[in-house]
Amino acid sequence: MSQSSNFILLGLAPVFLGCIALEAWYLRRRAIRSYSWADVGSNATLALMQQAGSLLVAAPLLLLMQRVHAHRLFDLPPAWPTLALLVVTQDLAYYWQHRASHRIRWMWASHVTHHSSSRLNLSTAFRQSLTYPVSGVWLFSLPLVWIGFTPTQVVAMGALNLAYQFFVHTEVVGHLGWLEAVMNTPSHHRVHHASNDGYLDRNYAGIFIVWDRLFGTFTPERERCVYGLVHPLHSHNPLWLTFHEWIAMGRDAGHARGVRSRLLQLFGPPERALGSAAPTDAPAAAEQTPLSAR
Repeated sequence: MSQSSNFILLGLAPVFLGCIALEAWYLRRRAIRSYSWADVGSNATLALMQQAGSLLVAAPLLLLMQRVHAHRLFDLPPAWPTLALLVVTQDLAYYWQHRASHRIRWMWASHVTHHSSSRLNLSTAFRQSLTYPVSGVWLFSLPLVWIGFTPTQVVAMGALNLAYQFFVHTEVVGHLGWLEAVMNTPSHHRVHHASNDGYLDRNYAGIFIVWDRLFGTFTPERERCVYGLVHPLHSHNPLWLTFHEWIAMGRDAGHARGVRSRLLQLFGPPERALGSAAPTDAPAAAEQTPLSAR
């Protein structure tokens, strides 16, 4: 959302890349086919595209946040209680942003890129869309600056939230005991990336899984996960991965009859799409079983 967010994530890039290399080495030693050069290449390209897109809109979005902050409700002191409150409220805002990104087709058109891989590993966290600003994810940050958090605080906390989420994109880590009750863990996030019937649109958490438990969207990991979209794309083209749903959404809205039907194609649930693709074969189950279940 701003340059400070990009700087935080880019500053952590050596940590991320080191963890990816370590995970890939570990999986290769166990002869587990979780990584492919084509998939990792797509993930890296999409990450670079997303960062470039963020830089283009950084200035106007930061200006908007500053103007909202000028009308803030409270002057929050720079102290530990303020930081703790920011961690909780920003994560709650992320939960609703993430949930909206699955249930509103206009937002799903961006977020679908992140779910388009049939694999789950740490590099999957890089699989992002440059169209996020168009879909309006930034709207969920505005209430925080209106409350009284500074734009810099909100943007920095958002980047740290995303940094935490990098580490839950893995099959290497099994269940984590009592932490599963409070935190978003790899087990919880495997469910979120799965296309199994019982796992769709569940576990939206960023850091704290308590939001899913509180708002009725939590599902534990019980059966092995089949990753990717219900109707797989089978493409590594970054442009197609980025824009395919925008194209389909525009086509469906154009074919719909009446204003209400067209608005439903744009802003209704993704499953109401007129022209959903025909199902194709899912990835082999042996490649999709969590390591903890092997």
